Amino acid sequence: MAVKRTPFIAGNWKMNLDHLQAIAFVQKLAWALADAKHDFADAEVAVFPPFTDLRSVQTLVAADSLPLGYGAQDLSAHDSGAYTGEISGAFLAQLDCRYVIIGHSERRQYHGETDADVNAKVLAAHRHGLVPVVCVGETAEDLEAHGPSAVPVAQLRAALEGVDGSKGLVIAYEPVWAIGSGQAATPAQAEQVAAALRGVLGEVLGDEVAQATRVLYGGSVKAANIASFLREPNVDGALVGGASLDIDEFSSIVRFKKHVGA
Repeated sequence: MAVKRTPFIAGNWKMNLDHLQAIAFVQKLAWALADAKHDFADAEVAVFPPFTDLRSVQTLVAADSLPLGYGAQDLSAHDSGAYTGEISGAFLAQLDCRYVIIGHSERRQYHGETDADVNAKVLAAHRHGLVPVVCVGETAEDLEAHGPSAVPVAQLRAALEGVDGSKGLVIAYEPVWAIGSGQAATPAQAEQVAAALRGVLGEVLGDEVAQATRVLYGGSVKAANIASFLREPNVDGALVGGASLDIDEFSSIVRFKKHVGA
């Protein structure tokens, strides 16, 4: 029996917006979606602010009962201790975060995060009741050397080592060659990799988990192309970078069903 997966539109702010800007942004985003009568059953929406913004976002979401989710951009593999600058999953849980991004290509590239590091962080997220958004993807060099899906599949397999699928997770396929380039993968390319990733989920965690887990596409996502990705059977949403900082553009991405007649 086919499982209905609610599309998930996630906005990764990266290192942008201070806590005051975050308050204004979340308020305006909520107003824009309310004005457009967005049905959150059509698409779940979450933002991923910098850590210093999270308490402000938590307070606003709780006080105004906003139907927006939020999460962190990273977490430590450690729960506590002498790890200067690290952020424990316990801290994120106390801020009522539901999600945390793990293994983003920028973390892998600039901070040297390995597949083993990603796996340790997935396990840490689960220890604190957080849903990891596990990022996988290949560079242009990877694509040329190994072909489509080989690197993302290997990364996902490593990330799932010892993971309990019943605790929930989201997978985000982000072709590094497309991020910020303005040149997205084609829907067919995204579907090919998403299907392969779902296959890995089935092998490692079982078919029930595989069918329930949302697989997102990320890489130069915009309002003009989002619907074409979400028409693919194995693409369940998007991890949006730069476009998530533009309220009009991001709210238009969220409302993909209406603005393009998808």
